Amino acid sequence: MTEEPVESRDHETRDHETRLHEAEVLVVGAGLSGVAAAIALRRAGFDGVVVLEKSARLGGTWRDNTYPGCGCDVPSVLYEYSFAPHPWSRCFAAQPEILAYLETTAAAHGADKAIRYGTEVLGGRWDPDAHRWTLQTTSGTWTARAVVVATGPWHRPRYPDVPGLDGFPGPVFHSARWDHSADLTGRHVAVVGTGASTVQFLPEIQPRAARVDVFQSTADWVLPRPDYTLPPAARRFLKRHPAAHRALRGLHHWTQEAVGVSLRHPWMLPPLEAVARRHLRTSVPDPALRRALTPRHRLGGRRLIASDTYYPALTRPNVHLHPTRVAEVQGSDVIGADGTRTRADLIVLATGFHIGDLPLAHRLHGAHGTTLAQTWSQGRRAYLGTSVSGYPNLFLLLGPNLLTGHTAVPTVLEAQLRYITTALTHLRTGGHTAMDVRAEAEAAHHTALHAALQTTVYNTAGCSSYYFSHPGVNTFCWPWSTRRLVKRLHAFDPGSYSWSSSAAPGRAGHQVTHVSWSP
Repeated sequence: MTEEPVESRDHETRDHETRLHEAEVLVVGAGLSGVAAAIALRRAGFDGVVVLEKSARLGGTWRDNTYPGCGCDVPSVLYEYSFAPHPWSRCFAAQPEILAYLETTAAAHGADKAIRYGTEVLGGRWDPDAHRWTLQTTSGTWTARAVVVATGPWHRPRYPDVPGLDGFPGPVFHSARWDHSADLTGRHVAVVGTGASTVQFLPEIQPRAARVDVFQSTADWVLPRPDYTLPPAARRFLKRHPAAHRALRGLHHWTQEAVGVSLRHPWMLPPLEAVARRHLRTSVPDPALRRALTPRHRLGGRRLIASDTYYPALTRPNVHLHPTRVAEVQGSDVIGADGTRTRADLIVLATGFHIGDLPLAHRLHGAHGTTLAQTWSQGRRAYLGTSVSGYPNLFLLLGPNLLTGHTAVPTVLEAQLRYITTALTHLRTGGHTAMDVRAEAEAAHHTALHAALQTTVYNTAGCSSYYFSHPGVNTFCWPWSTRRLVKRLHAFDPGSYSWSSSAAPGRAGHQVTHVSWSP
C-alpha cells in the first residue's frame, strides 16, 4: 500500500482545524439525557441545537449494555418521559424495549435530526471575550452560546486492578461490554462482582454454563421484585386511556417515594429490611449460603437491588458463591483473597462504572483556564447539580448530588431541563450573553446539602459505595424528597447568577457552518 504524502495529511489537518461549526446550544451525549435535552430545548424555542455523539447510534447506557437479562431496575412507567408515555410490555422493561423506546421517541420529536454521530469531544474552552464555548471534536471545531453535558454517570466501565488478569488465556470482558461471541455453553465461568448487573445476568447464564463461580466482596440487600407481563389487551387499554396510565405511574411513584422516606430517616428502615431478610430466608434454604448473602450494612447505603431470580440462581448446583474479593489470577485459576482457587474458561467483570469521574471534566476549561476536573479536585460540587461557578453557560445533567436511591432518572432529568431552558430563555430575552452561578450561592447550597446528608442512610449505613467519590464526601445523593428536588429546580432564581454581555468578535479565516435545526 502506498503511504500518503506527509504534505497531503498536513493540509487535511489544517483544513480540519479551520472548519468551524456554530450552534446555539451544544448537547454532549445522545443517551436518555441527551435525547431529553434536545427535545426540551426545541420545545422551548431553541432551534440551533446540536447533539454531539461519539458513537454511531443513540441510546447511551442502553446501547452499550447488552448483557443477558439487562433491563430496567425501576418500574417501566417511571422510566419514560412524561411527554411520551409508552405501553410497556412488562413492569420492568428489558434493554431492547428501552432502546427502541428512546429511538422511537427521538424520531417522533425530531431529536434524531440534531444528532451528529461519530463526533467525540476532545477538548473545550470558554472564550471570555466572545462569551462562547469552543469545542474541539473529531469532526471539527464547534462553537456555541451554551453547552449541556449529558454523558451520564453509567458510561465508563470500571476494570479492577487484579494481578495476572491480563495473562488469563480465555475471554475476559466487562458486563457493560458483553462479548456475545463468547459461548458460555458448557464452560466454567468466573463472575467478579455481585452488583445490579450480576443480579440480572446470572439467572440467564446459569442454565447454559457448566459451572459459575461468583466472587462477592460485599453482600447487598436484595428486595423482591414484583415483575409481571402486561398482556396486549392491557397495553391497548393503557394506550387508549391516558388517565389509567397516569394512575399506574402514580401508584409506582408513591411506592418508590415511601421507600425514599425510610432512606432519609433510617429509624424507619427496619420494616423494609425485614422484607429483604424474609426474601433471603424463603429463597435460600442453605444456612451457610444465607449467612454469606446477609449484608453487614444498613439497607440503602448502596444501590437498591430488586430481584426474584437472583437468589434462586445462586442455589443451583452449578453455581458457587465465594464471599471474597478476587486477589489474583494465575493462568486459568482465579484466586480469592481467602485463598479460594477455581479454574475458569472465561471471566466476566461485573465491577460497575466510574460513577464519580466525568471524562469531559478533564477536557473542559472554564473562565479561569482551569479544567472542571481541577475545580473538583476535592470533590464534585454544583449548584442544584446543574451549574458550576467559573463555568459560564455550562449545564450538567444528572450532576453531583441529584440522584437518590429511589427517584427515577427521567423525573430528575425533566425537572433539570425545565430549569435549564428557563435559564437560557432568561439569558436570551434579557440581552445577556453569559451567566455564571455565584460562588456564594454554590457554597451555600453545598453546605446545606451535606449537612442534610449526615442523617440519611446514604452516609450512615456503614459501608463503602460509589456514592462517595472522595473519602467521607458523598457526591451522588440528594438528601431531601423528590418533591423538594422538583420544586427547587422549577423555581429558577436569576439572583443566584451573575449576568454579563459581550459582542462576539469576527472569525476571519474560518469556514463557518451555521446550524439551524428544524425537524
